[in-house]
Amino acid sequence: MARADSGTPVLRVLAWPGYAEPEVVKAFETRTRARVELTTVDTDEALWQKITDPSGPGFDVFAVNTAELQRYLASNRVQPIDTTRIPGTVRQQPRFRQVAAIPGLVRHTAKGEQVYAIPFTYSAMGLIYDKQQVKTAPASIQALWDPQWRGKVMGYNGGTHNFSLATQVMGLPAPFRIPPEATEAAAAKLISLRRNALGFYTQPDESVRLFLRHKAALMFANYGMQQVHLLRAAGVDVGYVIPREGALAWLDCWAIPRNARHVPLAHDWIDHLLGDAASRLLVTRQGLANTVSPVAQDASNGNLIWLQPVENAARREQLWARIHSGAKLSKVMAP
Repeated sequence: MARADSGTPVLRVLAWPGYAEPEVVKAFETRTRARVELTTVDTDEALWQKITDPSGPGFDVFAVNTAELQRYLASNRVQPIDTTRIPGTVRQQPRFRQVAAIPGLVRHTAKGEQVYAIPFTYSAMGLIYDKQQVKTAPASIQALWDPQWRGKVMGYNGGTHNFSLATQVMGLPAPFRIPPEATEAAAAKLISLRRNALGFYTQPDESVRLFLRHKAALMFANYGMQQVHLLRAAGVDVGYVIPREGALAWLDCWAIPRNARHVPLAHDWIDHLLGDAASRLLVTRQGLANTVSPVAQDASNGNLIWLQPVENAARREQLWARIHSGAKLSKVMAP
């Protein structure tokens, strides 16, 4: 079992920026007499690589969205959660307590209904714009490609979501299922986005720094209201909209890897993160919603497209890496 030098058990947590604030971690360590080793990620692919790395340190609990969770389930990399050991779930809003109604969280097995993840936070990936430069709120995702904002657009450095954006702009009916014959056209669309953008970020703090430094006008908000909150805290007068095509939206949950060393502690961690302090800080410090208290998010009544597993995540990431590097379409589409 992973232990600190003092003999204290070490809980290895893999999460996204802002999910585990220092005081929340400290309170958990004080109560459980364990030490938390927190690792953060900035892309779904980085999350997958860390969980699946056989030479890595291994993790006891990690945060993952419902769509990505299906990859871990399909490869038998997560274990069922004993909800009786997480009493904090009774405090969640009804729609999050009813996990069987959330696609991908529950499986029916020979042992009965088994829960594989506990909802934690959610947001829509809308468009953020600088009100001083963009006088009229953008109505469409197409604004990211608009030549008038060339060199003023910021995107997210991730192939899975970017290809979904391309399909929305192209008017394809299923952003998570690109037909093989449409892949090249989607790649070409993303090459034109690369040419229109000033750059691509991975983490929310990085997006704020770049937005300020380069005086960006428009940004695809992969982290949703978290970025709006950070930009406003930095003194930028920004607006946030759900485009007419709809906004991709994610629901992040806590899951426990199949090879977790400290399963009881992992359950304690999930319960702790549903507590008042962690839930409050998600809202006040990160601008995110929690699953415990109702939170009104800007434009949250718009058309939300909840993430689903894509046709081939690895292929999307491979193509995007080539696009991001500056390759021409012929090289992007090479085998």
